[in-house]
Amino acid sequence: MRDISLIVRRVWKSAFMFTALSVLIVSATQAQDVVEGRKLFKDNCNSCHQLDRNSTGPALTSKLNELDEAFAIKWIRNWKALVDAGDKQAIEASKFSAAEMTTFPRLTDDQIKNIIAYAKAGEPKKEGEKAAAEGVSEGTSSFSIAGVAAIILISIIVLIVLGRAIKMLERLILQKQGVALAEEENVSFGAGIKGLFKNKKFVFFFILCLIITLGSFGWMGMWNTGVHTGYQPVQPIKFSHELHAGTNQIDCQYCHAGAFKSKNSTIPSLNVCMNCHKSVQATEKYDGEISPEIQKIYTALGYDPATMTYDHSKEKPIEWVRVHNLPDFAYFNHSQHVVVGEEAIRKEKGLKPNEPVCFACHGPVDTMEEIYQYSPLTMKWCVNCHKDTKLEVKGNAFYDKIIEAHEKIKKGEKITPAALGGLECGKCHY
Repeated sequence: MRDISLIVRRVWKSAFMFTALSVLIVSATQAQDVVEGRKLFKDNCNSCHQLDRNSTGPALTSKLNELDEAFAIKWIRNWKALVDAGDKQAIEASKFSAAEMTTFPRLTDDQIKNIIAYAKAGEPKKEGEKAAAEGVSEGTSSFSIAGVAAIILISIIVLIVLGRAIKMLERLILQKQGVALAEEENVSFGAGIKGLFKNKKFVFFFILCLIITLGSFGWMGMWNTGVHTGYQPVQPIKFSHELHAGTNQIDCQYCHAGAFKSKNSTIPSLNVCMNCHKSVQATEKYDGEISPEIQKIYTALGYDPATMTYDHSKEKPIEWVRVHNLPDFAYFNHSQHVVVGEEAIRKEKGLKPNEPVCFACHGPVDTMEEIYQYSPLTMKWCVNCHKDTKLEVKGNAFYDKIIEAHEKIKKGEKITPAALGGLECGKCHY
């Protein structure tokens, strides 16, 4: 017993430090992931909620800082259940807007906590936001990085504590055998670290952890290659989607007419802009002068607003910068999704009747002052949508034709590729 007490007295400081660091590290790894919360917020909440101002729903930063987290989790998951149960706080909250909030039964407690953590923290500065978008991919986050770091640190601490315990036990055994031992010298922290790196086992473990860490960062770096979520290039004209699609409620397909009938959504020609901007010149903010951005349209067309005439010799194209880029080997047809798959996509993404189906991929465009890439557009992202979305085939002319063709096949009648969409230009022409 005396020997055991001696060992305990010698290692208690190391054990205490190990325990304290373990608690701190585990607490850090369990902290709410704001980056993941931001992504979840953009995917699920952004169409109705803003962080700093009231929209369809209340401003979330101030509201969630007031609410109890347990109530907020229940409200977000299924507010209707709370109201039906007669919860007074839920009934009062439901009076904020006549529009019914979407329920999110599929979100876990941790995911909802991540959303709350992001909403409470607020939107990061623009540069920080871009760095986060470029540095963290779908499926990877600061949570996974913290987890790897925690495992390595805990393993090193365990090795140190076990090493000291083994050394003390060896000395105790030698003392019992009557071997005279020199007193241990108190060494500095730096000397102790040098001593560790003379231990072959420790050096091997350190190198192994270094390889795992560098490999993890390399893997995450490769995983992010080609993912441009948040990409927002500077355009030659500061066209505001928030003003046109949001405030003025202009339908997406008024400008992007190709989305309804072709593979590409198409960039509208300046003639489409002139349908309005022959008369709308936004002079109020510029002391009676034409808005500089509208003037860029006039200059590109060689248009003189005073005489309302065009000088075609001065025409030059606007060099827009493409935001959403897919690899050349990837084929995506806008019309297939906008027309044929509209109802199925709407149900899967929980879009409201007044929201265009475009929001499913491009996000809440009507809130974007300048357009940016909202979705990752990775193969995994597309495949997951195709796995989860339930097709709405009843009353859909496209699927009616396929069913009709299959019936002909069953009867042994003649069937040609044309009956299955084989005359679509995009089948051959990219």
